[in-house]
Amino acid sequence: MRSFQKHLADFNARGIRVAGISTDAADITRQHCQKRGFTFAFLTDPKAEVVRRYGLLHQGGGPQGTDIARPAEFLIDPTGLIRWVNLTESVTVRARPEQVRKAVDELMLAAP
Repeated sequence: MRSFQKHLADFNARGIRVAGISTDAADITRQHCQKRGFTFAFLTDPKAEVVRRYGLLHQGGGPQGTDIARPAEFLIDPTGLIRWVNLTESVTVRARPEQVRKAVDELMLAAP
C-alpha cells in the first residue's frame, strides 16, 4: 500500500482512484492509515461482506485465527465492471504500481 501512496499523484493524473479495504474496525483502519500516511480512500468491512462478495476472505489467516482479506488489486471501470484482477495467495505479495499502470495502459489500448 505504501508504494501506491508514493505513486498516488500519477494514478490520480491518469484518472485512477486508489482505494483500500480492510476487515479491521473503522478506528483501527483510521489509526493504521494515519500511521502509514495513506491519503487515499480506505474502507472498512468488519463483517467481511464486500470481501466475501469478491471471493477474498482468508478464513483464519489473521492473528489468533481471525478472518482477513486476501491481498488483491482490482481495476474497476466507471460502470462497475471489473476489468483486471491481481489475486495472490500470500499476504506479503501484492501488485506493484508498475503492474497496475501497465494493465491500465493495455486496457486503454484495447478499448474501442
